Amino acid sequence: MNDTLIDVPRGLTNVVAAETALGDVRGHEGFYHYRQYSAVELASERSFEEAWHLLLFGTLPDGAELVAFRERIALARAIPDEVAELLPAIARLTADAPDALAGVRMALAAVAAADRIRPLYDEGAYARVADAIRVSAVTPVLLAGLHALATGRVPLRSRDDLGHVANYLYLVTGEAPDARSEHAVSAYMTAAIDHGFNASTFTARVIASTGADLAAAVTGALGSLSGPLHGGAPSRALDTLDEIATPDRIDEWVTATVQRGGRIMGFGHAVYRTEDPRSRMLRGIAEGFGGARVEFAVQVERRVQELLAELKPGRELHTNVEFYAAIVMEACGIPRSMFTPTFAAARVVGWTAHILEQAADGKIVRPSSRYVGPPAPQPLPARVQGDQPARAAVTPPERR
Repeated sequence: MNDTLIDVPRGLTNVVAAETALGDVRGHEGFYHYRQYSAVELASERSFEEAWHLLLFGTLPDGAELVAFRERIALARAIPDEVAELLPAIARLTADAPDALAGVRMALAAVAAADRIRPLYDEGAYARVADAIRVSAVTPVLLAGLHALATGRVPLRSRDDLGHVANYLYLVTGEAPDARSEHAVSAYMTAAIDHGFNASTFTARVIASTGADLAAAVTGALGSLSGPLHGGAPSRALDTLDEIATPDRIDEWVTATVQRGGRIMGFGHAVYRTEDPRSRMLRGIAEGFGGARVEFAVQVERRVQELLAELKPGRELHTNVEFYAAIVMEACGIPRSMFTPTFAAARVVGWTAHILEQAADGKIVRPSSRYVGPPAPQPLPARVQGDQPARAAVTPPERR
């Protein structure tokens, strides 16, 4: 065994931790892809289920395959009766939680228990795929059900006649969406399925590498996504627009925010050094809806970039996916409290694809650390007189 330690950048920045055939992000080009296809083209021109099929099976489905896949997804949406009985209690427990995903983590763990989902280590390829579809299909239903309960409504039953995105919108809003809203949210959710080895995806792969069950890996990814430094919150982009309020306040608000070192929500990305391609696509979709809100958002985007060029010369800051995603979701009737859950409902498909890939690799992720504490070993200090440790209660062997 080679015990030589290799120093890497803090946060593993730009460290290649694994190989993947699922896709890549080329930040300097402003481009990312799912397998061999542009993710933005897929989002604009194909359905969510087609992109899902591509990531799971490596190919875009033909007509018959797509019909069969949609039927399989619809069957996988059902919430076990035991879990349905738990949802009201979970909704009450997490009603005031700052983490919008706390409830679904609890509910998903309950589904895994009810379904008897086994460790990846003990399952074959077919069973792993079945688990991936099951978890990805039921997660949006759980999210919508918890939202309904939190707002005093009875959760609706899924409709088999609706596609994955349309069914989700129906469960959240109570109404089947029109074609424009379905396409808009489908484009956003498809664009959000995967985005490289971000923190939540890497978390899912680390857990999967231990051979744990697929739902456990997704639950861990949900926990990672809940962190403010990762998942963000599209609703905060709307908060920014609300705070600015009117066009004449843009300069004042932006200048004050930059001078105090504040963050302009909806702008900037850790990877892209050009315009976020997802933002560009969603801007076009938002402009298709039109209205004062969209016009104001475009005006804010343009003026923020102009002001930053003056205040921070040489530093480009473009809108990220959150900015126009918030505008689009609001236009389609999704409440702000469901913006992050909607992102999670899409990203779970990417997580499960990565989990399957990691499970097939079979290698546990086990990095090392560099110890920087006091030198060891050192002699234990003498115990202070009278400072006797409490005796642990010992159960006689025959009573154990």
